[in-house]
Amino acid sequence: MKYRNVSFFAIVFALLGVGQIAFAQKAKPAAKPVIFAVLNDGKSVEPIAYVSNGKLEATADGGDAANIIAAFNKTYYRPGTVYRMIFGSANAGSVTIRSSNAKADCAPNVATTTSQSARTSLKGFVMALATNAVITNKAAGVRRKPTAAEKTEIDALAKSVFVASRLTPKTLRYHNLTALDVDNDGNVEFVGSYWIEVDKLTRGLVFLIAEKTADGKYAIGHNAFSTIDQAGTMSGDLKDVDGGVYHELLLDAFDYDGDGVAEIFTYTQSFEGSGFNVYRRNGGKWTNVFEGSNYHCGY
Repeated sequence: MKYRNVSFFAIVFALLGVGQIAFAQKAKPAAKPVIFAVLNDGKSVEPIAYVSNGKLEATADGGDAANIIAAFNKTYYRPGTVYRMIFGSANAGSVTIRSSNAKADCAPNVATTTSQSARTSLKGFVMALATNAVITNKAAGVRRKPTAAEKTEIDALAKSVFVASRLTPKTLRYHNLTALDVDNDGNVEFVGSYWIEVDKLTRGLVFLIAEKTADGKYAIGHNAFSTIDQAGTMSGDLKDVDGGVYHELLLDAFDYDGDGVAEIFTYTQSFEGSGFNVYRRNGGKWTNVFEGSNYHCGY
């Protein structure tokens, strides 16, 4: 009889334990699929957007309330958490969270990371994406520099944008010009960030996406032109602009909606944080389907 009583209570306590575990698991919020920008030579990440039913939604921002940032960091920035690196619109390695500080003055929702990839070494404007979302692209992916002939053709397109804005580029400069194959059809698309010196105190900036048309030539699928002068630069020094501040730059491409065509993600550095844009192919054009930002702190 004594043996039966011990067994009975052991079973009851065991069931209670299972129930507590089940309750704890149920109470723990599930991490949404999220996409990060991998910056600072692969040593940090910032959130761009959640993926929800094939669409992008804003995440916590560095200017949000402290409790919102703390909850985000607790969910996504646990030390040792591993995300897949996206480079060339394909799985190319891993990004591991090292640390974060939700109470940091300037970058409370930025995490320090370690990045590993056999395909690339992230450095400068060679950046990437990281995600826990499902990767539907099983191809090796394409991301490379243009050939001399390709660069000549895309440079001509960039010059045409400046000319349309009544500027004649004497010297065409660029920060990156990258070939991607967003739909794995063997024809690459180009993403480029160009700039010229309008005068000693003004710069002209062009961001463009170009793709091959039916006649075998490249055409602009999207472009954005802007100017910035020294007075409009927070630091008061155009050298910062020449170095990349305010330029829209390629992060990478990722097919977050699973339609077989990767969307293009970009990054714009400012003196008070980061700006992010996402472009989706729509016919022969690329349209902006998401615009987000992540506040850091004043310059």
